[in-house]
Formats: sequence, structure tokens, C-alpha cells
Amino acid sequence: MPKASRTFIDFACYHIMVRGNQQQNIFLEDPDRQKYLSLLKKSKKTHKILLYAYCLMSNHTHILIEAPSGKNISKFMHWVNRGYTAYFNHKYKKTGHLWQGRFKSKPIIKGQYLINAATYIENNPVRAGIVNDPEIYTWSSYRERCLLSRKHILDQLNVDCSFNS
Repeated sequence: MPKASRTFIDFACYHIMVRGNQQQNIFLEDPDRQKYLSLLKKSKKTHKILLYAYCLMSNHTHILIEAPSGKNISKFMHWVNRGYTAYFNHKYKKTGHLWQGRFKSKPIIKGQYLINAATYIENNPVRAGIVNDPEIYTWSSYRERCLLSRKHILDQLNVDCSFNS
């Protein structure tokens, strides 16, 4: 039975998560993570997606995005996931599915909640017990978002937390 198509809202933010099939590792070496980031960077430009945060764990990824056109989100994720699967399967001489089903998406309200979502994503390695400080983890957007490094992949997080009466 085909899965129902998703509806995304224009100019909305989404927390996207995708996991390796059967929770297998999808990043075996640092060049794999670099490849995934290069695909994110290229695809966000092609599909006009704003990338606010990311974290690459060994068996799953988290990204926080905004799309002026909601219909571009599925195209963006399809391009990234398909491209990375082709790379991974070729490099490791594998076949078949790399990802566990479709990506998960959760709408994020702009404002303080958007900042909280970025912080949540970037603290994933701390919660997993991999590091004690998110600044140490190389494969998240924390260092770039806090202006400690420049990978030139993130878009500026513009958040208006003021309340107009």
C-alpha cells in the first residue's frame, strides 16, 4: 500500500530525523560524514532550503530546516538521502536500503522554540554520552552556530522573540 504524501507548510521550520536501516551505522568514517555534509550544502542551495542546525550521529541524523516552499522539503531530503545511499553502497560494496523508511519530520514554531530545537539537536552527542560538551563534537552545527568555526553550511538563524501587543 502506498504511503500518503506529506503536506509541508511554506516558510515553516521542521526538525528532520532519518535513521539507518535496522539502526545500522550510516557513517563509518569521517569522510562519510564530510560527504553527507557536502550533499546537504549542495542540496540546500538547489532546493532553496535554509539549514539552521544539524547533528550527524553514527546511525542517524538530525537537521533543522526552513523552506520558503514546503514542497521542496521532500525533494531536498530525497536528493540528500539518495545521493548518500549511492555513495555509501558504492564505497562499502553494499546493496539495498540504507535508511529505515521515510524521514521523520516535526514542525517547529519559530521564536524561542526554534532556538531550543537547535540546542536540542546539537546536544544529541551529550545526551548519548559521547562527549561532555557539544563544543567537542565535530559533527554538529554547534561550533559554527556559536561562531567557533566556519564550515559555511548554516544559514543565519533569524528569530524574533518579541511579542507585539
